[in-house]
Amino acid sequence: MKAPMLWDIFCRVIDNHGDIGVCWRLARDIVARGGQARLWVDDASALAWMAPERPDRRHGVDIRPWPVSDVDVTPGDVVIEAFGCELPASFVNRMAARRPAPRWINLEYLSAEDYVERSHGLASPQCHGPGAGLSKHFFYPGFTPRTGGLLRETGVLERIEHFDGPAWLAARGWAPEEGERVVSLFAYANAQLPALLASLAEQPTLVLACPGPLQPLITARPNLRSIALPYLPQDDYDRLLWACDLNFVRGEDSFVRAQWAGKPFVWHIYPQPEDDAHHAKLEAFMARAGLPEAWRAVWRGWNGLDALPASLIGLDEAATHAPAWRAQLTAQPDLLAQLQGFVGAYG
Repeated sequence: MKAPMLWDIFCRVIDNHGDIGVCWRLARDIVARGGQARLWVDDASALAWMAPERPDRRHGVDIRPWPVSDVDVTPGDVVIEAFGCELPASFVNRMAARRPAPRWINLEYLSAEDYVERSHGLASPQCHGPGAGLSKHFFYPGFTPRTGGLLRETGVLERIEHFDGPAWLAARGWAPEEGERVVSLFAYANAQLPALLASLAEQPTLVLACPGPLQPLITARPNLRSIALPYLPQDDYDRLLWACDLNFVRGEDSFVRAQWAGKPFVWHIYPQPEDDAHHAKLEAFMARAGLPEAWRAVWRGWNGLDALPASLIGLDEAATHAPAWRAQLTAQPDLLAQLQGFVGAYG
């Protein structure tokens, strides 16, 4: 029998845990589908709560420290350079010496902008340096058939369909009181928090606040309760999104998981204040997904592009739109399935 394909995934943790969150999901999915995965990471501390199992081999993933010098290993069949993290030169030397050469993938950031379709799959032949003679390919996640799709593990939609949200919340002591809606909040620092809380308090609401800069700033008021959540393992965070009526998410990983949840959500995009590039990225997704116009006003307000509406206008439309958008995304092959096909095509 042919040996399972071995994938090396390299990840540098910049901030906010999103980079390791994405890489960890990908590594888990590879192993779950019968492959082998080594995750090379410069700071694995977040896995203590993100994946609280054996520290050396969670879910069958071989977790390795980022190489600071040469390591005596044979590179895998596929080497993934996540988010342009730049592979160690010593490891690239080993890749160049391997026969056959590994498939070298630069897994890029997620965006709905038009350039993604144009850039997805492009090759970058290496003419100089330790990787001379190799070819790197750019792989872009995305929302259309001309992109690499989104991370979606096998069976997740079926698990969502049979999930009992109220029972799960109650078992953790996070159950709403009679008549309360349940809202999860995960965000970067945001000056619009008081305005958001005022809008949420227009009807009885329980806010389940994830760790982050906003958690200690949420104050009780009439019609509004809050519970400060601990750091949650990835699987439990996903269940939190499935259980809530409305989700506020941030970055890349939770953004994708909110879309699979099929509930209305608001995305806090990673701010890039030096050039406001996040404005175009936000608008590109809202247009690509066809968000209701009233709901776009809430997204723009939460992201500081405009004033936050006094009420969460468009929420009913967003609740109808969310499962329809999920169905559209589900019609496309998931990211790992596309990666497997892609490396097989040029390997």
